[in-house]
Amino acid sequence: MKSKWSITTRLTLLFAIVSSGVLLAFSGIVISAIEKHFVEQDTDALHGKMVLVESAVARVRAPQELQALGQLLHDAFVGHDDLVMLALAPDGTTLHASAGIDFPLDQIRRIASAGRVDTFDWQAGKQAYRGLVKTIRSSIPPAAGSSSIVVAIAIDIDHHATFMARFGKTLSALAAAAALTCGLLGWLIAHRSLAPLRQMKEQASAVTANRLDTRLPEASIPVELAGLAETLNQMLERLEDAFKRLSDFSSDLAHELRTPITNLTTQTQVALSIPRDAQSYRETLGSNAEEFEHLSRMISDMLFLAKADHGLMLPSSTSIGIEQEVVELFDFYDALAEERQVTLSVDGDGQITGDRLMFRRAISNLLSNALRHTPMKGRISVHIQSAGSQTSVTVENTGQAIAAEDLPYLFDRFYRADKARTHTSSEGTGLGLAITKAIVTAHRGRVEVTSDSSGTRFTLIFPR
Repeated sequence: MKSKWSITTRLTLLFAIVSSGVLLAFSGIVISAIEKHFVEQDTDALHGKMVLVESAVARVRAPQELQALGQLLHDAFVGHDDLVMLALAPDGTTLHASAGIDFPLDQIRRIASAGRVDTFDWQAGKQAYRGLVKTIRSSIPPAAGSSSIVVAIAIDIDHHATFMARFGKTLSALAAAAALTCGLLGWLIAHRSLAPLRQMKEQASAVTANRLDTRLPEASIPVELAGLAETLNQMLERLEDAFKRLSDFSSDLAHELRTPITNLTTQTQVALSIPRDAQSYRETLGSNAEEFEHLSRMISDMLFLAKADHGLMLPSSTSIGIEQEVVELFDFYDALAEERQVTLSVDGDGQITGDRLMFRRAISNLLSNALRHTPMKGRISVHIQSAGSQTSVTVENTGQAIAAEDLPYLFDRFYRADKARTHTSSEGTGLGLAITKAIVTAHRGRVEVTSDSSGTRFTLIFPR
């Protein structure tokens, strides 16, 4: 299993690695600059000595003076213990060589024959040298033979190497200490910078089913985390709303189921309390049957809404003629409307694409609701209108206006605007409008409701 490192640890390691890399690069640049300075310093010193040698060689005018030149060069370097020199006569013999020094003759002759004036390094035993080779012409006439003398001057660079070794160790120790310090400071910075996250964690851990109103502070956290806090707060709001609706629904469901079950229990107990005739038992069974039908409708409606909560899918999708569907529903409710002397009318026409049975159920729920709340000799009108990319169906009925504070909750499950009204089997289950909204939502539409002294209007708006 892969180990999980905290953000603080990752930032600390990253900070330490980056600072170590920067320090190593800086150390390399410093060491390179110092070594280059030493090379330039040695080169300047060697060139200065080479000028003295050139001056001495220039005074040689005859081959017989070459032997004296060797002694002259020896005397010129007395007191310069860090300098060594090699002088080769035109015939290759040694005019002068510092005692005890193993010069790299092959390399010196190769540099001289190439005509270059370059510095080069070599190791003689435990000693390290940096040398300069130059071919110098004397004043010997050409007729007397070759006049070129090869001179190699070198300087002991052991003290440079010793200094660089000590400096490298000191610099490495300082770099390690600096990297460790940077890592520690990085940990402190990361730990403090992530304090808002720990605060958010503590506050989020306090969220329980009984404390869903807890919110994360957005003003006291860094800008980078403000978006996260806002998103989490929005999530908590959705959870609180869903939990509240679920709690209210459970309470309403228990209340709605309790009434028919209590009626069934009471009627059955009364029927069984004393012997009765067959007619009494039939009446009791008939009353119980009505309650069972009410329970059956409620359970069926609940199953439908449960599917709607999980994304209700349309069983089919066909072209629906709205006026025709409304007229057929009028035929179904005509007897009840005639009994209550309620006038039914429809105007306009339009078409939508969707499931016919679900659409009929949505309109049927609105008509049933309107018939239940329309007074005697009232009027129910259905207005169909197509405009632009939308088609609307408005079911309007006359009657008492619904209070403005009740309008936003009409489509909630088991909500009744009249809190004092008791349940009877002739009423609906309290789920009709919720089912209507679910059906319209499944058709990618929306529902609107208005109510005033002239009547109540439910409008279903569908995409064409």
